[in-house]
Amino acid sequence: MRVAAVLRAKGGDEFAKPGAIIEVKFVKGESLSLTASRLLALMILTAGGDAWEDRPHRMRKADIRRGHKGNERITDMLQELHRTLFAIDDRSWRGKKATTLFSLISRSKEETDEDGGEAGWIEWEFTPDARKLIQASETYAVLNRQAVLGFRSNYALKLYELGALRLHRRQATWRGDMAALRAALGIPPEVYTDFAQLRRKVLEKAKAEIDQLAHFRVEWREIRQGRTVAEIEFRFEPKGAPEVIETVDELDRHSSGRTPRRAGKVDTVVGSTEAAPGRPETFSVPKATSRSIDVDVAFPTGSIRFGAEELYAVGRSQGGGWDVDLIAQAFRAQMGERLVKLRGAKLISAWTGFCEGWVTRRGRA
Repeated sequence: MRVAAVLRAKGGDEFAKPGAIIEVKFVKGESLSLTASRLLALMILTAGGDAWEDRPHRMRKADIRRGHKGNERITDMLQELHRTLFAIDDRSWRGKKATTLFSLISRSKEETDEDGGEAGWIEWEFTPDARKLIQASETYAVLNRQAVLGFRSNYALKLYELGALRLHRRQATWRGDMAALRAALGIPPEVYTDFAQLRRKVLEKAKAEIDQLAHFRVEWREIRQGRTVAEIEFRFEPKGAPEVIETVDELDRHSSGRTPRRAGKVDTVVGSTEAAPGRPETFSVPKATSRSIDVDVAFPTGSIRFGAEELYAVGRSQGGGWDVDLIAQAFRAQMGERLVKLRGAKLISAWTGFCEGWVTRRGRA
């Protein structure tokens, strides 16, 4: 919750989501839709470090909708969040193994003005079980708001959250059998019963989106018993600095050309930034204020300890205990002449990704 409060105070695109909420299981046969998952992410972003408190939280409808004149879909998403059940392993009053079922929000209010609620707000409260889970969570994932709202596959979004949660662990992997995979990603038991279909419709599509929009890449390994795939192991690896810059650029582009760009068929997309006709976009991606990032900040040629406080802070927090100047020297060598033109948010993203990759390759000091 302290991390969540700090990130919200910075006003950027990054926000913290508690690991306990990311790893909560869907009740068999249930899962959140992509739009409801995005709304939940915005709720956690908005609540920030206060998410564990017994109090209402509020958000403008304008931060949820875009290019859609009505607000009925917001109502649908709120109702979906109310009725979807989650499960966690727990203990009964007798100390026996038990499963606790609960919802994430207990009540919500939506302003219903006659003008369609253009300037309206929604208000909600997290349930006691959700607040307890949030407060007790000892792990968290740092997510990017533009990436979360850019995914077009709910399975990609869930896998992105799992990857962001594990990225900085000594073993940046997730492993489970088919039942665990379905529970983690919210895949209904009657859908994609053939693994070849699940691979094509879920895993390959999720990987393509994550590799394009996330600050890390994902690979998986299929563990077989005979000819049957018994388990899946995902491996998450931070991107290098040049790849992180490409990702930042992609998140700033219009989403309508994202699939062709992913396939290498389009270099640029020129045209209106409005949603394509007939395909209304429900969620907006509000621009970060980036109050803490100087748009003119450049990477220092000397010691990073002096005159580059934010860059030094990133190295200290993400560098795994290694000497920050040592990492900076390697960063300069990799970036070469490109480093001269790199400024502001792109520099911060590239430097952060490089520090993360350094720890993944070399371990902690």
